[in-house]
Order: sequence, then C-alpha cells, then structure tokens
Amino acid sequence: MNKVIGNIDMVKKSYQKLISKKNTPISKSNGIYHRYKYPVITAKHIPIHWRYDLNPTTNPNALERIGFNATFNAGAMKWKGKYILSVRVEGNDRKSFFAIAESPNGIDNFKFWDKPCVIPEIKGNPDTNIYDMRLINHEDGWIYGVFCTERKDVDAPENDTSSAVANAGIVRTKDLKHWERLPDLISNTGQQRNVVLHPEFVNGKYAMYTRPQDGFISVGGGGGIGLGYIDDMTNPVVKDEIIINNKVYHTIYELKNGLGPAPIKTNKGWLHLAHGVRNTAAGLRYTLYMFMTDLNDISKVIYQPAGHFMAPIDNERIGDVSNVLFSNGWIADEDGTVYIYYASSDTRMHVAVSTIDILLDYCMHSLVDKFTSANSVQTIMDLIDKNKGQY
Repeated sequence: MNKVIGNIDMVKKSYQKLISKKNTPISKSNGIYHRYKYPVITAKHIPIHWRYDLNPTTNPNALERIGFNATFNAGAMKWKGKYILSVRVEGNDRKSFFAIAESPNGIDNFKFWDKPCVIPEIKGNPDTNIYDMRLINHEDGWIYGVFCTERKDVDAPENDTSSAVANAGIVRTKDLKHWERLPDLISNTGQQRNVVLHPEFVNGKYAMYTRPQDGFISVGGGGGIGLGYIDDMTNPVVKDEIIINNKVYHTIYELKNGLGPAPIKTNKGWLHLAHGVRNTAAGLRYTLYMFMTDLNDISKVIYQPAGHFMAPIDNERIGDVSNVLFSNGWIADEDGTVYIYYASSDTRMHVAVSTIDILLDYCMHSLVDKFTSANSVQTIMDLIDKNKGQY
C-alpha cells in the first residue's frame, strides 16, 4: 500500500511542477508577436482527481482510470482579474467537453477549475460531441458561449457511422459555472461551423459571423465568413446572411475559412483573427490570418494583409491532426496588450503576445495579396526599391 501511495504522490508532485512552470518568450520574433517557449495547457494539465481514483482501496495499483487525449481550441476572456480559457478537452473516448482554466498573468500557471463545465442538452436532441467554444462578453450583460454541436447524420445509410451534422450551439451564463442552454442556431444553410457572436448590438440586433457549408467537412457551395442578424437570442434565427470574407483560389484560405474569436474593437476599426485552410499533398493545412472591418459597418472589410499571420512551426506541426494552427480565443488587456491563444495540431494550447498598436500597424500597412506570382515578385521589387540606400 505504501508503494501505491508513493506512486500517487509522484503523480501529484509532477503535476504541481508542471502547472507552476514559468513560461518565457522565444527570443526570435517577426516584430508582430512573441511566441512562448512552452504550451500553456496540455493534456497533462488535466487535474489528477479527474483521472485517478485516489482511494488506495479501490485503486490499489494507482492506475489512471479516465484518460485524456488533448486540450485545445479554447475560447478566452478576462474575468475578475484572471485570464480565462474555456478549453476543449478531449478524452480517450474521443468525446470533447469544456473546462475552465485560469491564469494570473495569461502566459503560465494555468490551472483548471475544480470541475468541468456542465452544458445542458436540448431535450430530445442530445449533442454527440461539443467543441470549440467562443466566449463573448456581450453588451446585453450576458456571457455567451457559442460552440459547435455535432450529431450523427440521421439521413446517412445505416452502415455509415461517420457522417455527421454540425450546427452552432448556444449557451449563456453570468458566472461561467451555471450555463443556460438556448436553442441551436437556425439558418437557411445545411450546416454551420465556426459561428461567432459580435460583442455589441448592431442597430439593436445581435450580429453573428457564420461559416455556412453544405456538409460536415466540405463547404460545397458555401464557405467564407458570413454575417447575419438575430432579433432574439432565445429564438436565434439568422436573417440577411451574406458572405463578407470569401475563400479565394491559390491562397491560404482557398478551401475554406472561418472566424476565430470575436473581433476586438479599436479606434481604427474591428480587428479580426481567422483561420484559412488549403489542401496539400500531406493533407489540410490550417493557418491564421487577420483582417479589419469598418468601425461603423462591420460588413465592410477595410484591410487584409496578404498571406498568413501565423502558421505552425517546429513541434507545433506535430499532433493528432498535424500541420494545424487554430484560434478561437484572444484577450485585449486595458494597457493594449493582446494575448492570442492558439492550438497546434489539435493537441495543445499556446500563447503569443502582441499589442493593439502593432496589430493595427500589421493590418493597415502590410501589403495585400495580388493573387499572381508576377505581382508577388513586383511587390518585393517595390520594397527593394524603397529601401535603396538603407542597406
């Protein structure tokens, strides 16, 4: 028995060392953001009392009773002075759920709350899997969680056990502990993924960024980042949906694209972080890109730099779904610091740090995509000419 207790004690000691590890910025930087040395949350950050039966009588061999595979795609917000992530936790059973982790400084010492989030089901229509929650502190006084709800496609052939239907699930809360389930998003599109609520009313309505698609994986005739409006979140019918940021041939968002977190308001416009997907011989490649919309007309894109803002590098390329960066959470602090939380390869969470001013500079003054190789070379030549005498 002493040996068993010792094993659990070793697990606890290793866990405490992990969650108290100091994170440091990586010295190399493109000037736009700083990555950090360590992931901020991994599967090893899952609390011990979620994984182990700590009673030596019922667990004499100190076995891990519930296994966890990954922690990724987290929503984010500042709450009571803490940096909060609503983490997508995936178990070894492949089911995902949400759990709140908090940090005192936004870059390390993230610790999960005592229990995971309990998200109510819709009566008669349970979610098979839920994931990728965006947290939005709306001006109506509620904190909304908008996430993907996945269910088996009931119209698929009986022997087809992989076809699914995706839609946007919606919950709201005042304390991040007690969640009220609202009806799923109602739209004219077959399926919806990567749906994000705008943090302010627009002409008295709730504005929703959407990603309409024909199927669970394929966007078909849909795709692009859409925008529509809802009169009442308790009856979330999207009206007047239009595409404001479309996929484009031979770009990083050729195959599909979707909004990440809710946009950040600045005096120059709304800052948006999105993901773009292209196909390669090695499979799909997900990168992050940015654009800005007009302060008074959120349907109008006013700036969009060419290419990706951030792409997977080094060990970020490796994981359950390799060569992927995905973000659905960022936090803008009062001093202008921006904490960008991103997942690598559907496996673990990272942070990159920038500022409002730098992100505005990047969006407003970086060169745009002219969509051909010749134009790309000309863009470089123009910069070389501008720099004559400076190098």
